[in-house]
Amino acid sequence: MPLSEHEQRLLDQIERALYAEDPKFASTVRGARLRRPSRRRRVQGAALFVVGVALLVLGVVVQEFWFGGFPAVSLLGFLVMFFGALITLTAIRRGAEGATPAEGDGKNRAPGRSSFSQRMEERFRKRFEQD
Repeated sequence: MPLSEHEQRLLDQIERALYAEDPKFASTVRGARLRRPSRRRRVQGAALFVVGVALLVLGVVVQEFWFGGFPAVSLLGFLVMFFGALITLTAIRRGAEGATPAEGDGKNRAPGRSSFSQRMEERFRKRFEQD
């Protein structure tokens, strides 16, 4: 939803005040890529996944680390592997969401919404516009 003229003026005024108060911070924030996932985050997640697999195999092979018949190192390896995959997939998903559709297409769609939910929302709006 686009901003009204009044809201846009207020936003511009806040931005000018920020530049006047702390130009270094304002330029840092303005130049930051907030929605783009860092490549480092994906690499860290993949490395964590590999370390988790290694711990999982090590826990099965070396039975000295079994506590009461339970492979604790393997469990730790699985958890590390799981969180590594989670970090990697989250970084990749954020990258896909960062790609926004063209602004001039006239449609206000939220990313990831299905056409069914869009149709239902449109029907809901039409009902209340008729009243």
